[in-house]
Amino acid sequence: MIVIAHLSDIHIGATAASAGRAEAVMRYLDALPGDLDAVLVTGDIADHGAADEYGTARKLLTSRHPVLVGPGNHDVREEFRRVLLGDPAPGPGPVNQVHRTAAAVYAMCDSSIPGQDSGDLDDETIAWLAGVLDDSAGLPVFVAFHHPPVPLHSPVVDPIMLRPDERLAGLVGRHPNVAAVLVGHAHTAAATTFAGRPLLVAPGVVSTLLLPWEGGVSMDDCVDFGLPPVLAFHVLAGDGRLTTHYRVVPYPG
Repeated sequence: MIVIAHLSDIHIGATAASAGRAEAVMRYLDALPGDLDAVLVTGDIADHGAADEYGTARKLLTSRHPVLVGPGNHDVREEFRRVLLGDPAPGPGPVNQVHRTAAAVYAMCDSSIPGQDSGDLDDETIAWLAGVLDDSAGLPVFVAFHHPPVPLHSPVVDPIMLRPDERLAGLVGRHPNVAAVLVGHAHTAAATTFAGRPLLVAPGVVSTLLLPWEGGVSMDDCVDFGLPPVLAFHVLAGDGRLTTHYRVVPYPG
């Protein structure tokens, strides 16, 4: 059995409480009696892409569990690489990373477009992901990035989702060992499908986005900073069945 913690959108620097909320989530994970196979953080680590925000995030995201962190539309690639990943010579290209274990492969793709809020997997990233999938040796693969590739019925998020790309759907469809596609960006827990596979959206840590039937019809009225942080646990059983549990993390205030 494989157990993954999936969180997203910690937005360090967005509010005075952002670091405390992320710390509460990581403290909860480190206090678990059991070990996690991976902790995946699908983007928007810093709110302004500033070095001090990444310095804070690097301390907060240190864990006894393996942690894989990818960028979102609020992140800046060079500072993300330099401060968060410790790259002494950061470049402007996509930040694609793979974490391999004896039980699974985790492909963290960079769906950010510098200077834009919507997302895209560029030619370099698609080629990189194809190589990871081809080299997965039949192990289950979790493909993760920031922007949802399908509409989620949010008038705020849907206009800045991942640009439609048949290449991504084709890659996922041709590799039956892709266990799920994991994303963030929407600040709401959601589950749907993409290319015939589970598409699972992590809740927001810094805030929750309300949906239209909850009154969230514009950026001015959809962001709730008062609801507590939430994370997802994805559990892949030996028979291939994937189950997701959501946990609200207690946070004062």
